[in-house]
Amino acid sequence: MTKKEDKNEAKNEGAEKKETYIPPAAKSPEDVQKELEAKIPPEVKEKLDKIKAKLEKFKEQALAKFDQYIVGIALLPPKKPEEDEKANPDAINVLVLVDDSDSKRMSKQELKEKLGTIIAGLAKDIDPNITPETVILSELWQSCYDAKYDLLQLIAMGAPIFDRGLLRTIKVAEIHKTMVLKKFEKYIVSYVVAGSVLKGYAKETSDIDTYVIIDDTDVKKMTRAELKDKLRAIIISMGMEAGEITGIRNKLHVQVYILTEFWDALREANPVIFTLLRNCVPFYDRGIFMPWKQLLEMGRIKPSAEAIDMFLGSGEQMLRRVEFKLKEIAMEDIFLSILTPTQAALMLYGQPPPAPKECGEVLREIFVKKEKLLEEKFVETYERSLKVRKDIEHGLRKDVTGKEIDELREDADKYLKRIKRLFTQIEKIKEEEAVLHMYESTMTLIRDLLNAEGVDKVLAEEVVRKFDNELISTGKIPAKYLRTLNDILQAKKDFDTKTLGKTQLEDLKKEYNEFVKVLVEYLQRKRGRELERVKLRVKHSHGFGEVILLGKHAFVIKDVDAEQKTMQKATLNADGSFGSLEKSSLEEYEGALSKIETPQRVFIKEKIFENLKQIFGPDVEVLLNY
Repeated sequence: MTKKEDKNEAKNEGAEKKETYIPPAAKSPEDVQKELEAKIPPEVKEKLDKIKAKLEKFKEQALAKFDQYIVGIALLPPKKPEEDEKANPDAINVLVLVDDSDSKRMSKQELKEKLGTIIAGLAKDIDPNITPETVILSELWQSCYDAKYDLLQLIAMGAPIFDRGLLRTIKVAEIHKTMVLKKFEKYIVSYVVAGSVLKGYAKETSDIDTYVIIDDTDVKKMTRAELKDKLRAIIISMGMEAGEITGIRNKLHVQVYILTEFWDALREANPVIFTLLRNCVPFYDRGIFMPWKQLLEMGRIKPSAEAIDMFLGSGEQMLRRVEFKLKEIAMEDIFLSILTPTQAALMLYGQPPPAPKECGEVLREIFVKKEKLLEEKFVETYERSLKVRKDIEHGLRKDVTGKEIDELREDADKYLKRIKRLFTQIEKIKEEEAVLHMYESTMTLIRDLLNAEGVDKVLAEEVVRKFDNELISTGKIPAKYLRTLNDILQAKKDFDTKTLGKTQLEDLKKEYNEFVKVLVEYLQRKRGRELERVKLRVKHSHGFGEVILLGKHAFVIKDVDAEQKTMQKATLNADGSFGSLEKSSLEEYEGALSKIETPQRVFIKEKIFENLKQIFGPDVEVLLNY
């Protein structure tokens, strides 16, 4: 194997390992701190504990005296000899960050010197080696405006002793900025930071807003949108990584702009961009952001005529939008809020949902006039809301006032409360109808069954006994349905005495449906067998036909195998012959069949054979046992 092949193989193996490697879960800053402390030698740890106690005392005294000014205290790394030859190797360098935004009695420089002198005195009293450096916010931000980022880097390397949020912001933003520049420096125009933290009054919940501006003026290999999307995804993921490194998670909100869209937004006087220029501080700038910021402060960046027209027109557009919203609330929201419950009430009653324009009248006819459950004024509320909707829709009304919206809403609220009560009233009616329907249907069906078994004129008090004797005891109907019959009769008694529960009724409905299905199927089979006794099946030269003798009529089907069967009807004469045939239908046949409770015995007389020859031809044959 050549060296080149060996090298490539090693590279491939490395790639495979990289693909299958699963990184451990990210450690919290507290866990990392504990691991580091465990590795510190005892004598060093003892020295650090003493320094820590002194710094804690310094912090308490400094805050006790200047709490309203101090926004952060951080322990800085020791200075290198090459930075300061006279540097004290035992010095404890401390940064004290002071908010000077509210300084009115003295200049900012005077405030810095005065606080710096007092703070230095406090430090010396605790330990001469504590060397505080007092920095005011305006000094820190001015260094950023001047493209001097040494202070930012120093703060990022420091260990916070006290922080109102600014030190944390600078640390995570500075680390994120460093990562972004390391990978995309030739594309990055500016990296700026915004938010309440810059003004010194951040909270634990405060977010850190950063804006990254990307130079897209020299893009050749991809579209500007592709460049933005590609870099944006990586830059945002770096923000999450910076949060993991510092332990400041879910605080860094990254916005990415490309230079051309930033410029267009600036020309169009986009309020977001103007605010960004006014309030943001550059943590990195290649000479784009600061000139724009200064031009804006000088009043030299003026919106274009198109932007002015757009902003002027936007006011009118917003007002039209408000008017449209008011119309929409009156036309759709309020009206639909009462329409659908109205249709639901009618559906619960058993009515198919009518069209909106018909709902009011149907509501009046059923619930006001017929059932007397609803007051007329609520129907008028519905119709008034419908009229407002139609008037706006058809252009008869140009606008709706806020007062009218309030009135319509209040009326709709009262209407809905009344409809809820109506639902309860309808349910009570339906319960009554359900109980009566189950009772009456059951009694009718069982009398029909007993009649089919040859038992006539059954009294109400005999129904259970006869049903048991004729159908249950003989094994024709399963025994469990005797219990269902008793349950239905008991439910009728409970309903009459107003002791029937809703759950009891719902359970009974399920039993009833199965009960009726079994009894109807048995009755149909019984009648089907009886019907076969009155049916003549014949064969003729063109196929097969049928003649069904029902009472005083005979129904004739000439071809039972035809796709569209034609049915005829004839009157049965006393001598057994047919009267003249006339056109009939399956519906008429089924109607006649339903009127025959128990098909009677039929005697075939000689005349009928002559009629069969006339209808089906001389070669007709009567089939038996088919």
